[in-house]
Amino acid sequence: MIKGIYDEPMTLYGNPDFTFPILRTLRTKAIRVNLYWGGKFGVANRRPVRWGDPDEPAYDWRLYDRLVHYAQQYRIRVIFSIYGTPRWANGGRGLNVPPTNMVDLERFAYAAATRYSGKYTSNEGRFLPAVRLWLAWNEPNNPVFLRQQYRRVGGRWVVQSAIDYAKMCNAIVRGIGNADIQIPFNRTGQRVACGVTAPRGNNAPRSSRPSVSPLLFMRAMRAAGARGFDAYAHHPYYGFPGEGPSKAPPTRRGAVPSAVTLGNIGTLIKELTRNFGRRTPLWITEYGYQTNPPDRVFGVTPFLQALYLRQAYSIARRNPKIDMFLWFLLKDEPRVPNGWQSGFITASGQRKPSFNAFRALP
Repeated sequence: MIKGIYDEPMTLYGNPDFTFPILRTLRTKAIRVNLYWGGKFGVANRRPVRWGDPDEPAYDWRLYDRLVHYAQQYRIRVIFSIYGTPRWANGGRGLNVPPTNMVDLERFAYAAATRYSGKYTSNEGRFLPAVRLWLAWNEPNNPVFLRQQYRRVGGRWVVQSAIDYAKMCNAIVRGIGNADIQIPFNRTGQRVACGVTAPRGNNAPRSSRPSVSPLLFMRAMRAAGARGFDAYAHHPYYGFPGEGPSKAPPTRRGAVPSAVTLGNIGTLIKELTRNFGRRTPLWITEYGYQTNPPDRVFGVTPFLQALYLRQAYSIARRNPKIDMFLWFLLKDEPRVPNGWQSGFITASGQRKPSFNAFRALP
């Protein structure tokens, strides 16, 4: 099982000379980073002309090139999550709105997978290390990351986010797969995970903030034709501080669970097997417990965070379906209460007990 960390401020646009030695101390095997198609850190904020050429002038890979070189130096795998629609691809409607034409997303995935195939040398003559692990988008069952969640068709509500996402998943899978085929001499073994679902959803299309539960979303994306991916990713966060990793979230008797945490991860695995077969593994690409202090509402004590980390990792490691476990974050975000404080290091730089707990994980 791959043990890793997801913390973009520290790994992508922070100081790598500070961050990567810490990652090595923690015995980190993988880091996850959003590979932004558009937006502030976007690669393709201008429409490319030669879309299949990674050295097309419209592309700006500099942040990501730096990241993969540091990761190679410290022997850490990179997991790229393709996310964020550029303005030119959806009429300026925002990063969380699907592209008007899915071919544009497929072409970007192709260019990214070609550049980071491990067989590519840039125009500057610099060899680029390989990225073998990919995610398609982030939490598409959450309106923060994908709009719209529901649409009314013929007098009934349909899960529009799952319909759109199935197309997005397929586009990214095709793009990366086609790039893999084009690599001379041998295929690179790139793997793509879809889903990347948030832990809960209200299944309430009439609410002010509609979202979709992970089980319902998985069924809907399967019905919409999602296929061909190598793994399914999920974020099984806890719901309240008293909910330990082994405790299932509360569910009404006879009702379909609206939340999937580590405590009831078996329900997601059963659904995954039913919809996408026994051989499709599960990647946990975000997980964490916030600490109190500083989060006095959603946090647990630093010592309890370390205990829960060990318990969660043990649960995942014992499950033969789970191939990956990524913790969010390395360092607390300074914003309280709006930020996240699930790091192994406080915002002021002090190590929590979870630092040594993570380092000691097998």
